[in-house]
Amino acid sequence: MSAAAATPDGLEVRQLLAGRDFARHDRAAAQMANYVYAVLAPSERVALLVDPAWAPGELVDLLAGDGYALEGVVLTHYHADHAGGRLGGPSGLLLAGVAELLEVAEVPVHVQNPEIAWLERTTGLPSSAFVVHSSGDRVGLGQGSVTLLHTPGHTRGSQCVLVDESLLTGDTLFLEGCGRTDLPGGDPRALQESLSQRLAALADSTEVLPGHAYAREPSASLGWVRRTNAVLAPLSEQEWLARFS
Repeated sequence: MSAAAATPDGLEVRQLLAGRDFARHDRAAAQMANYVYAVLAPSERVALLVDPAWAPGELVDLLAGDGYALEGVVLTHYHADHAGGRLGGPSGLLLAGVAELLEVAEVPVHVQNPEIAWLERTTGLPSSAFVVHSSGDRVGLGQGSVTLLHTPGHTRGSQCVLVDESLLTGDTLFLEGCGRTDLPGGDPRALQESLSQRLAALADSTEVLPGHAYAREPSASLGWVRRTNAVLAPLSEQEWLARFS
């Protein structure tokens, strides 16, 4: 797997790019440029996968090859390129995801409550397949834990995953820009609140790890993103909606 960033509580975060680090022969995966994250507890050799779409069995095998057992999954939101299902609707490309992963590894799948109905439709899984959370809930891993932050806007139940000072943002926030709000479940006002208020308490030193490789760099400090990303500018709601909705 790719290089890991260690956290003070002993967890590590590894960033894996679809079409490069896994699903190497899938042209659609390379075009979509999704990141999947492995959160590792090296002492206990257990791991969480965040948004394991495209080639979930391959991702489990990558973990096993490094001596890690999969202990759970976190989904940042319901879209097929993150969770599996039909990309772009009923006639779209069918992507492997969490449903296929559960066939090879029976693990809990951690999501925010407002995302359940959407995930049922996208993945075909029943609501009982998911562990429902509220913002601020923690998911244990080894001797450490990750924090789930509800950041609606891109979808109703979008969440970011805080691993000490690393923030896995899914499609809520990119290094350049933010997630779309014109897809089902999107809400531009909610996204502005998530960006300007819900993430406001995080330190500038927090490392932003986005859900797609849309920028030249794979990650950046939140302080840098605040200085350079126009979606984090201190705008009124009216100004923000006029520019970004």
